[in-house]
Amino acid sequence: MSETPSSRLAALGIVLPTPATPVANYVSWTRSGSLIVISGQLPLKDGKLLATGKLGGEVSIETGVEAAKFCFINLAAQLQSAVGDLTKVTKVVRLGGFISCTPDFTAHAAVMNGASDLAVAVFGDIGRHARSTVGVPSLPLDAPVEVEGMFEIA
Repeated sequence: MSETPSSRLAALGIVLPTPATPVANYVSWTRSGSLIVISGQLPLKDGKLLATGKLGGEVSIETGVEAAKFCFINLAAQLQSAVGDLTKVTKVVRLGGFISCTPDFTAHAAVMNGASDLAVAVFGDIGRHARSTVGVPSLPLDAPVEVEGMFEIA
């Protein structure tokens, strides 16, 4: 039996949560042709932010990496909601990461690897993606990280 995204998630001990609902005038995801674009996801764990604050301040790089991982878990939950079955994903096209940080913080890429590494762990080679990672002065609810994604589906 070949590995699937769902079996890889299970092997990692990850159970996808109920997708978060939008809190403003936007949709959680939208489809255009074979692309699914998912709105930015916060690092929610059991419905609560994993951490608050800024990288380079009160949030460590290790906590930031974990936050980015939970952002990707929430992206995957939205994606499953959108397509019904993660085996329909043919490519993780792009991830965009926003890191709330102090002006002197420069380890954005290391933090975003939490999401990128999990994308590859869950989707294998099709999980390798293009990416942008930027530092920002603040994020909704004082979250330290937010990640958005674009996925190709069959």
